[in-house]
Amino acid sequence: MSQSAPPPQSPQPGPVDGNPYAQQAAAGAPYPPQAGAPVPQPGAFAPPAPPAPGQNNLVLGLVAAVVAAVAAAALYGVIIGATKHEIGYAAVGVGFVVGVAAGKAGGRNPALPVVAAVLALGSVYVGQLVGEAMIIADYVHAGFSEVFFDHLGLVQEAWKKDADPLTFLFFGIAGFAAFSGTRKAAA
Repeated sequence: MSQSAPPPQSPQPGPVDGNPYAQQAAAGAPYPPQAGAPVPQPGAFAPPAPPAPGQNNLVLGLVAAVVAAVAAAALYGVIIGATKHEIGYAAVGVGFVVGVAAGKAGGRNPALPVVAAVLALGSVYVGQLVGEAMIIADYVHAGFSEVFFDHLGLVQEAWKKDADPLTFLFFGIAGFAAFSGTRKAAA
């Protein structure tokens, strides 16, 4: 008995190895393309999309910096009042928070780093006054708001007596942190 071999067939597009869902892989591609997907042309290259430009909104940056400065001053004052000590890292944090808020919201406006540094200095000062008022209020058994709002002159005099070179170093570091934080956040 002799067996006959099937006649040779030419390759046809369509099912591969009897699999109706398989497609022929493109030359050099490890996987077959998806149905309906565009076939890349040889040598075609799509460059990555450029990063979105930073916003340049001075007003939005100012508002964000002021809000961050007020919140950071309150928190810094509470930390000073609770520990009864100035903490340098907290002053750096105040500057950095103000700077990052200004940079993220306002973008690359060249005025924002300077404004953020000034606001950070004011925030550290107000935070130190809040801390001083908390310490005085605890010492004289009075309310914080009474000491801070009714006797602010006495609080400032007490701050002047307690201020030392390290206090002013914290101011400088906070201003620098705000300036550099604004520039980094806007990049």
